[in-house]
Amino acid sequence: MAKLPRLPVPDLRKTLDRYLQSIQPFLREDEERGHSLFEASYEKRVQWVDDFEKGIGRLCQHNLHELDVRSPHNWLDDNIWTNHAYLSWRAPLLINSNWWLTFINDPSIPESILRGDTISGIEPWQVRRAAWILHRVLDWRARMVNQHPDPDTTRTGVWLLTNTEKMFNTCRLPKAGADILAARNPTSEHAQDIMLMLYDFVYTVRVCEDDRTPLSVQIIEDRIRAVVLDVIKRIESGESAVPVGVLTSDDRDRWAENYQYLVSLSSVNASTFRAINESIMALSLDHHTAMPSHYPTPTSPSSSQSSHASIPALDSDAEIHAHLHNTRSPPRARNRFFDKCLTLSLERNTRAGAMGEHAPVDALVPSIVFDYGVIAGIDSSAFSEPVPRLLTLEEASVSDDGKGWTRLDWVTDERIEAQIREAEGRAHASISNSEAGILEFGEYGADWITSVAHLPPDAYTQLALQLAWYRSRGFLTATYETTLTRMFNAGRTECVRSASVEGLNFIQAAKEWGRGADYVAEGGKHEVEPRALLPLLQHAIQTHARRTREAATGRGIDRHLLGLKLMLEELPIDGSTSVSSSSNSPSSSSPTAPKKRSHPLFTDPLFSRSQEWKLSTSGLSAGDQFRGTGFGAGWEDGYGINYLIAPHRIRFCIESKFSSPLTSTNKFKQYIADALRDMRAICEAGELELKDRKERSVDGVDTRVQARL
Repeated sequence: MAKLPRLPVPDLRKTLDRYLQSIQPFLREDEERGHSLFEASYEKRVQWVDDFEKGIGRLCQHNLHELDVRSPHNWLDDNIWTNHAYLSWRAPLLINSNWWLTFINDPSIPESILRGDTISGIEPWQVRRAAWILHRVLDWRARMVNQHPDPDTTRTGVWLLTNTEKMFNTCRLPKAGADILAARNPTSEHAQDIMLMLYDFVYTVRVCEDDRTPLSVQIIEDRIRAVVLDVIKRIESGESAVPVGVLTSDDRDRWAENYQYLVSLSSVNASTFRAINESIMALSLDHHTAMPSHYPTPTSPSSSQSSHASIPALDSDAEIHAHLHNTRSPPRARNRFFDKCLTLSLERNTRAGAMGEHAPVDALVPSIVFDYGVIAGIDSSAFSEPVPRLLTLEEASVSDDGKGWTRLDWVTDERIEAQIREAEGRAHASISNSEAGILEFGEYGADWITSVAHLPPDAYTQLALQLAWYRSRGFLTATYETTLTRMFNAGRTECVRSASVEGLNFIQAAKEWGRGADYVAEGGKHEVEPRALLPLLQHAIQTHARRTREAATGRGIDRHLLGLKLMLEELPIDGSTSVSSSSNSPSSSSPTAPKKRSHPLFTDPLFSRSQEWKLSTSGLSAGDQFRGTGFGAGWEDGYGINYLIAPHRIRFCIESKFSSPLTSTNKFKQYIADALRDMRAICEAGELELKDRKERSVDGVDTRVQARL
């Protein structure tokens, strides 16, 4: 098996130089707006960088190297990133941190089921598809553990093997100040169980042998079916579940307090938490088909729970919209346990998706696993009956004695029930404030970008997003793109700073050109020929591609700057150093916060501004098995955008907040589409100009387009 190299500590001077490059577009824009002169502002930052590099920065860099020596894998992922980016964040996981994926429908399921209805209850086909997808995911897990996919595993394979293991059999545990991840216990009695939720009741179901080999899909279906029948009996007897899972959608410190209270209330709760934490993953069966009226839309920001809502047409925007929202969370955060690192969910009409806590792995890993889980539809020959039997009260009355599954109970009191009601209200408000949508841009995709425009599709898409932002807001913003450091042992991600001087040159020149919706509506005329914009676009894409290579190969800057800042804050404050090392740079400390050592490099408002990721972006695979994906915007007036580039289309999954008057997912979709159309016209016009010049070349005169890649 290939061995992965260790993630390096980047060179200090090179990181600082790249940081200086990354802030130049913001300083240039400030000068254009009359705020400050570029040269003076830039020179001040150069002085701060030089002072840091020649002074205290050397010690910080030395301490990072020392930390790396003490770390089993590397300085970043063993010590800093997971805690800083995820576990210490106190905002609710719901929308803000958890990722989500929605799957295509299974064509083997009858269309009458897929269309959905307004009836409440678990559907037999829902159980069957749950068992089928679950079995394939468990098969993947077993194959990864036993390294069956490829005996001569490549470096990418090693990365996938390692990360597949991380998302199973664990759970985020709430702790005041900073959460932790539950330790994996392969000998646990629950290590081969899944957690199953329906109607907010919680169970464990044994789905694997002790060696992790999945049980047959028929046995898994039978056991899920038995649990459903048990729930039917409980409901018929008048029992209702206390929806403790809603508390996991709350503010992390508030949930930590309630978690500890529940544990102290009864040993039953401690046992239930232990079973949840140590189980493989969660399965949530929703007893309804989500309808568009359950969730906010651009035309109707407030949702309702009307049972008389019309059923949207299959594969319509409204139907996909409801699917996307319900996978991320039901309207009141019911029937979910948001701390669980992997949750498969299915609605009554068999629409399926996944949602997970972000700390153990990034969304690419579960997307690969679920691509395998969904790509093969249900094989009826794997079941004893080609069509699943109805779930009836009569069958429930004679169902088995619980072999292979166990009820998990809660002991609660009035305090906890009041906390649940309050948490449910906060969750509903967050869900109602979230405007999530999908742009399916089908006019071209990766094939055209590479074969005709001769440009890298990811960098091209990033420039389209920046152009869309600039047209919608009129200024540049810090843009975060995730890139993987999977070539390194235990590597996760690095940030690509998409905003650049070259990018600013292009988007400023292209802002008022072409099909920009607002500009055309106002009768604007083209002041720049499209062929003149091609060199600017090419230069911008060259810069972005270079930064992506640097970040992916351990030469990114943001993780390194974070490590340096943390090392600095750990140093003692002496007489020559204050919390703020410069009178020109405001301190980030407050009178009540503990004093930490600082430096003008880090207290500079521009340092913070360069990390205000109001465009937070990430690309996955082509996503042929997914209807949509997503994660939440990191800023109230920003966007969270996951995109999937396929040969002939690009799908954008966008989230923003209704509460911000500055953002609109629905409008931003149009800005993106306009940008993509304009960029195609720019590339085509540039190629025509190039062809024309070649045809007019005579007597060996060189008429090349200088900026041609």
